[in-house]
Amino acid sequence: MDLNYTSEELDFQQEIRGFFAEKLPESLSAKVKSKKRLTKADCETWHAILNDAGYLNAHWPEAFGGKSWNAIQRDIFDVEGSAFGAPRVVPFGVNMLAPVLMAFGSEQQQQHYLPRILDGTDWWCQGYSEPGSGSDLASLKMSAVREGDHYVLNGQKTWTTLGQYANWIFCLVRTAKEGKPQQGISFILVDMDTPGVEVRPIILLEGTHEVNEVWFTDVKVPVENLVGEENKGWTYAKYLLAHERSGIAGVGDALAGIEHLKHIARDQKTDGRPLAEDPLFSARLAEIEIDLSAMRTTNMRIMQAAADGAPPGPEVSMLKIKGTVLRQSINDLTRRALGPYAMPFVSEALDVGFNEEPIGPDYANPVSADYFNHRKTSIYGGSNEIQRNIISKMMMGL
Repeated sequence: MDLNYTSEELDFQQEIRGFFAEKLPESLSAKVKSKKRLTKADCETWHAILNDAGYLNAHWPEAFGGKSWNAIQRDIFDVEGSAFGAPRVVPFGVNMLAPVLMAFGSEQQQQHYLPRILDGTDWWCQGYSEPGSGSDLASLKMSAVREGDHYVLNGQKTWTTLGQYANWIFCLVRTAKEGKPQQGISFILVDMDTPGVEVRPIILLEGTHEVNEVWFTDVKVPVENLVGEENKGWTYAKYLLAHERSGIAGVGDALAGIEHLKHIARDQKTDGRPLAEDPLFSARLAEIEIDLSAMRTTNMRIMQAAADGAPPGPEVSMLKIKGTVLRQSINDLTRRALGPYAMPFVSEALDVGFNEEPIGPDYANPVSADYFNHRKTSIYGGSNEIQRNIISKMMMGL
């Protein structure tokens, strides 16, 4: 793979930079760069801007209104967006459910849901994990029993990210108990306003309400909300997880994190000299940068293979492992760079409007929040231990 951009790719890069410079609201970029908490309105604003410009679904096939961006274009957009301080797109509708609907959904489902994903009518969340069924997702117990023209759902989902904002949830449910656990799972779409759906908040270590429990008690869902065939949901789930795990790598965010860390290292002093000049610190930083460069190349290869129609393979698991470990390494080294200033943590300082005097440099307070929040990345989307099992089985036959 030639890692140098072609003239066409350089032109595309300038186009994307022009878009961010012109269309990204300065107030929104400032919140992202200072790591303030984003509101639902912030996410919806950026979603609408991207949709109006045709960039929200540019990675979709042209047959579904996209631009069929290749791996290089997607990487450029991701990296430039992070550099400009653009919010990350909420992925559940446009990046996760949409590919499943395009591959396995009915024409009626595609025509109804895809436009609503783009125009923001529907905010989707993901109903996969359950208590006791996280990485071992095939053991899920939430039931869906068919009664005439409806399924009746009972059970619980957990770690439902941004479920407090969602009006729809796509769920894996158990529709049969015979045979292997994977053979009795179905993929179904649920209106969150349906009677019997209850959302309960889970507050994370850094004080953020990001995830939730979602309870289902005798929830009636029309049969036409089933995606694909009954008891074939495991196939669709794996297809979706391949998209989720490649996104978890977060190359753009990692690059932005490295640049922020370099800024801190130039500003902080040790023995009267900038931390960036400390040999041990520099060696640790160089190691992370080398790994990140290699991961970026792997990420582009995997995205290009997927665009060419290749089925997801163990490379996706490799990318998920490396990406999450790298992000945690960046968080850890950033805390080390700040020394004692990384210890105090005021959760309220992450909200817009907080005007108390900061403890240490103004960039210090969000560092612990990032560190605590990103501990989860090696667990969600299938824990890294499970990903290593997948790699050993698919590549080594173990």
